[in-house]
Amino acid sequence: MERSTRTLVRNLVQSKYLDVFAALLIFGVCIWRNFHGTIFFNGEIQFGIPMNELMGYMRQGAFPLGIVSMIGAIFSVLATRLVGKQNNWGNFIGILTTISSGGIDYLFGNHSAIITYPVTFFIHTYAFSKWKGGERIRKRDIYYYLILAGGMLLGFVLVYLGAYLFGGITDPAFLILVSVIFGLSVGGNVCNAFKYEETWFSWVVYNIINLAKNTIQLNLANVVKYVFYLFNAAVTLLDWKWNGDADKIILDDADVLDKGVTVS
Repeated sequence: MERSTRTLVRNLVQSKYLDVFAALLIFGVCIWRNFHGTIFFNGEIQFGIPMNELMGYMRQGAFPLGIVSMIGAIFSVLATRLVGKQNNWGNFIGILTTISSGGIDYLFGNHSAIITYPVTFFIHTYAFSKWKGGERIRKRDIYYYLILAGGMLLGFVLVYLGAYLFGGITDPAFLILVSVIFGLSVGGNVCNAFKYEETWFSWVVYNIINLAKNTIQLNLANVVKYVFYLFNAAVTLLDWKWNGDADKIILDDADVLDKGVTVS
């Protein structure tokens, strides 16, 4: 692999400009979808509230669901970018966004969030602890495949159990889709805790599914969002596989032979 290509990939992952672009993109998508006009009021979600009326509703006890969702979405993409940079603050922010995302998902009808999001919270906390101890990128082994299979199984079990126990949306197609998405996220997050090279493969598949779903639904705003997420996941996957740990010097084959450097 040419060093220029590997360097380009690493620079994209580590780019602060791409961080700013990601935050602005998510903010723009949220405004485009009019998320800021969504509130939870009198036990139900209300959409399309004009900006000049939001404060009036909030003074009456309305919860600014859309605004909180926007803030959470921006911090979520920044957490994703930081994790890709192998910065442990990404895992820490992920812990916080899991709390807000779980509450929001529950209000939108996914009542299985009561038991699925605590699992994600625990995994993010575990990842933060593992990385704090100096976890290094590792190659896949049998445990990598077991994690992916176990994550998918756990996804289906918890989503269907949550729907059975707590109700909410119980449409079979919805439950299957949520189970697959949650299963991929469980596998991806656990692999992230152990810093497997292929950690971001789960997120590539995850974003392809979401991109296809939103394309079918003609949700152009979300299509834009998931195009970026897919690009970011693919680039980060290549960076972790080609370049390894963030503090590793990028060498090409000629450098290794010329300098006698052993690359682990």
